[in-house]
This record gives sequence, C-alpha cells and structure tokens, in this order.
Amino acid sequence: MNEIPKLDLEKTKNDIVEFVQNKVSEANANGLVIGLSGGIDSTLAAYIACEAVGKENVFGIVMPSTTTPTEDKLHGTAIAQSLGINYKEMAIDSILNEFLSVAQLEEDKLAIGNLKARIRMSIIYFYANSKNYLVSGTGNKSEIVIGYFTKHGDGACDIEPIGDLYKTDVYELAKYLNVPQEIINKPPRAGLWNNQTDEDEIGMTYELLDKILYRHIEKDIDADSIADELEIDVDEVNDIIARVKRNQHKSKVPESPAKTIMVI
Repeated sequence: MNEIPKLDLEKTKNDIVEFVQNKVSEANANGLVIGLSGGIDSTLAAYIACEAVGKENVFGIVMPSTTTPTEDKLHGTAIAQSLGINYKEMAIDSILNEFLSVAQLEEDKLAIGNLKARIRMSIIYFYANSKNYLVSGTGNKSEIVIGYFTKHGDGACDIEPIGDLYKTDVYELAKYLNVPQEIINKPPRAGLWNNQTDEDEIGMTYELLDKILYRHIEKDIDADSIADELEIDVDEVNDIIARVKRNQHKSKVPESPAKTIMVI
C-alpha cells in the first residue's frame, strides 16, 4: 500500500483539543498566541486553539514583510476575523532593516529569511509574555522531522498541537474542520523571499515526502525497499533520511557534556 494510514479525524481533533487544554491549564496560562501566516498550518492551529480555549482567549498576529504574498496577508487577517479572535497586523520590515543596518554584514538570502522568522517569533513571545499566554506552534511532523523550519524562529513555541500530523494529515483535518478551500488549495510557502514555495525547496511534493517519512519513521523500512515500493530513485530516499538525521539537533534541547565528579 502506497498511502499512509488515514486518520480517525474526529478522535484526532478531540485528542489535540484536550492536549491543548491540559497544557494551558498546567501552565496556569490565560490563553494562546499564534502567528497567522495565511497558510494551512497556522489556520488549522488557530481553529484548534479556538475550540480548545475559546476565541476570546486566542490572540493572532499577522506579520507580513515585503516578500509576503498579498494573498497570504489577506488570508491571515480574514481567518482572524472569521474566527472572531483579537488580532494585530504588524509589518516586520522596519525591524528587519534596522537590524541589517546595524549589523552591516554582507546580505545572505537564507540568513535574512531565518532572521525574518526569528523577528516574528520575538514579537509573538512579547505578546505571550504580556498576556500570560502560551505560544501555539504551527509546525507539522513532515517539516519538523526534516528540519524544514527556522531554529528559534517558527520552530520556537510552547506547544506544538499539530506536530504529530504529517502534512497530508493536516490537509485532511483542515478539510474536516471546514478550513476555507482557498487556503487548502494554495501552494504551501513561507514567503521568506520572493517566489518561494515549500515543495520547490524540499525538492518533492509533500505527498511523496510523507510516504517516505512514514516508511522510514513508523515502519523502519530501509531506503532500497522504500524506493522499490514507491518506484522512485533511492537517492531521493537517502536524501530525506540524511535530512532527518542531520537536523535532529533542531528539535532537541541543546546538549551538554557530562561533568566528572572528583573521587576523594
């Protein structure tokens, strides 16, 4: 079978909602802050947040830059309005430009893209601190395990409600929760630079990526067998497996060497 197993969508939704409720309660927090990119992941996370803690306890932040597609900015604010949550739109370009002016380093596209993500997360945590809210992450399992996120940027959060859902699971749960079709149909993109799309950067579709990851992570199937099952080049499989291993540090607490106790 080439497909990953289908979710029990109602139970999955209920389990995630209960998880969020428990974590907010354990932290004695007043609610949740979430960055709204206008994409499917943040939209799904926002829907879940509202069901878990109530729309009055969710605060959304839309943080466009000059490389953010206009459609995404409009979708971010539209989702906040349709859910009835309090939100703020805050362009990050003035902060970004001031940083680059002070740093006076040769500009690098990837470094600037990561800086944008970290500026956004700093803003999100500022509001979370001021409101005694937790930060809801918006990462999915496909992106987390291959390291397709910015460390201390969009990867920084207090809870990761959809972090065990592959991207294809995200699509199914979003449809189940009646996320607007125009958001589901959009190509996933971070908008960190012009004309960027996730699948172009990853080098394959999310559908194929998830099939590889499911076999590698859940079934522990070797690369040659995965390639045979999916009828693809083994190099594609090995590339994904290498990314998983190479980027494990991005999801771990920073490691320290063990101390040595003096024996007296």
